[in-house]
Amino acid sequence: MVKLTNKEEEVMHILWRLEKAFVKEVMAEITDEQPHYNTISTMIRNLEEKGYVGHSAFGNTHQYFPVIKKEDYRKGFMNNAIENYFGSSYKNMVSFFAKEEKISADELREILNMIEKQK
Repeated sequence: MVKLTNKEEEVMHILWRLEKAFVKEVMAEITDEQPHYNTISTMIRNLEEKGYVGHSAFGNTHQYFPVIKKEDYRKGFMNNAIENYFGSSYKNMVSFFAKEEKISADELREILNMIEKQK
């Protein structure tokens, strides 16, 4: 899976939410500084070349849709992050979030209960 830029990820989140959209509809969803139409159009075509997006043609206009499911992207993204930043150790990842106070002891207990129930 090819790594996406932050802006490409932003566009993908919009397409996952809308399910299908024309470039103008994607532009309407961008909350930050409004990029030029051609910039978004080029970005979406790049996403298509990378295999993330497909399109349906309506004359000279294209309606774009995600080809990669959000869950599949998330899984690949997380696996890559855990491998690159935590030495492929989920324990190191959880420890990092605990030290950064991003996860509470109650949440950790909840996670442990979920793991125990799956066994």
